[in-house]
Amino acid sequence: MIGGFEGWPRGAFDVLLQLEGEPSVEVRQRWRREREELVRRPMVELMNAVADADPEYEDFAVWGYGDVLLQAWQRQHAIVRLARSIELGVRFDLDGLGVGLAWWYAPSEQIARYRAAVADDGSGRRLVTIIGDLERQGFVISGDLLKRPLRGHPADHPRANLLRHRSVIATQPLGCDEWIHTSAAADYVLAAFSHLRRLAHWLVKNVS
Repeated sequence: MIGGFEGWPRGAFDVLLQLEGEPSVEVRQRWRREREELVRRPMVELMNAVADADPEYEDFAVWGYGDVLLQAWQRQHAIVRLARSIELGVRFDLDGLGVGLAWWYAPSEQIARYRAAVADDGSGRRLVTIIGDLERQGFVISGDLLKRPLRGHPADHPRANLLRHRSVIATQPLGCDEWIHTSAAADYVLAAFSHLRRLAHWLVKNVS
């Protein structure tokens, strides 16, 4: 893998252990510099390496240490923006690396377009095939669902469950083997993003 990414140093896990639970302000400040150097900086380098490998992933952001919304002292997040409300994600924590694709926090017009695309036999069947392939590859499909079948469609609609979605999320843990300490970690992320590409393109085409 080209670029400056060389994986996460082993000390990154020691830092995250120090930030377990709800650390005090004093503890967070004490470990701030080490976390920036050992946890966040490798994520920035990883995302740069991923963007160098494929320009489709150039619009990325890496959450900062002081992100109060997440309060994720033990987790380092990064996203790649693909379209409004559609993003790829990478997470580093004590379990290692995880990746995902999310269409979420969508405006009502996007949800309406999603439901129309799912109801359509052509695009709807393609989505079923895409999701089935991802599940066989080890991805977990989730999202915010209506409690009841979508009004206006029969309860036995062949894609009734997909019609209930108000968001679609596909996630997969990549693990925490020795490769996480090497540049090969970027190759694992790129491979996972490649698996998610068809779902990402379906969402961008039909929802955004």
